[in-house]
Amino acid sequence: MAKKVVASLQKGEGKAFTKVVKMVKSPKTGAYIFKEEIVHKDKVKEFFAKKN
Repeated sequence: MAKKVVASLQKGEGKAFTKVVKMVKSPKTGAYIFKEEIVHKDKVKEFFAKKN
């Protein structure tokens, strides 16, 4: 299955997307959690701007 995902991301439409990782502090424990998403490259700033 991983090969299929990688192959589809290497085509023309897949190059418009990027993987973003944001570090968020947990309100319960105080530990940091990493949130990962694959978003369109035009929406990267919006991803980091939103709270949680």
